[in-house]
Amino acid sequence: MSRTVIGSYEGLIGVRYLRILGSFFRIGDEMYKTHRNYENIQRAVYEGIGQYQIPEIMSVEYDGCDWIGFNYANGVKDREKKGVHFFLDDYQFIRLWTDPYRYIGMLQQYAYVMSPDFSMYTDFPKALQIYNHYRKHWLAAYWQEHGIRVIPTICWSDKDSFEWCFDGEPTHGVVAISSVGTQNSKERKQRFLDGYMEMVDRLQPTQIIFYGKVPEECKGNIVRIKAFSDKFHEAEVAQW
Repeated sequence: MSRTVIGSYEGLIGVRYLRILGSFFRIGDEMYKTHRNYENIQRAVYEGIGQYQIPEIMSVEYDGCDWIGFNYANGVKDREKKGVHFFLDDYQFIRLWTDPYRYIGMLQQYAYVMSPDFSMYTDFPKALQIYNHYRKHWLAAYWQEHGIRVIPTICWSDKDSFEWCFDGEPTHGVVAISSVGTQNSKERKQRFLDGYMEMVDRLQPTQIIFYGKVPEECKGNIVRIKAFSDKFHEAEVAQW
């Protein structure tokens, strides 16, 4: 696994400046912690892919496992046999972004961890969609640097997002997607299918871990996962 890390914010502007800056931020009697500033670039700055310098996710081999939502991850036993997904409301895992190192030890105990599925709704401003795509990839790259086996979660909004939403994703590897909330209207279903076909064409995945209902139009080596009670149970595998 190889990834270019440009540096850290401390390295870019100097540790001394960070300490001086930190002295100006206090909440009550507690100094505001500078290591939670700067959108995590004080931890790592990755070279990135494409116009928006999206950190790259390296491909991993997938041998199968049972999946649980991140909201249950802290209380689960036999973690080495399970994987963690983020097909949840964003508020349930936003803390991974605000304090990423805190959860490294726990996530390292799991067989696999999907990249966090930050929302990319079509009515979100484009800047927010790109920001959520960046955050997903920064965390995935950071986790991989700490030895966590990350499976990329592929997300898109509309056709305009195809210009950047696949940046940083691996080709010829396993990916994960969710169809939840996309099949309740013709327009939403077509938008999902457009993105699915684009994903298959660009990334040519070897396996597609599929959370939710699988439309009959979707082809590929699909690992079907039932979506209920925020838990995953592998159902079947359909070949190309």
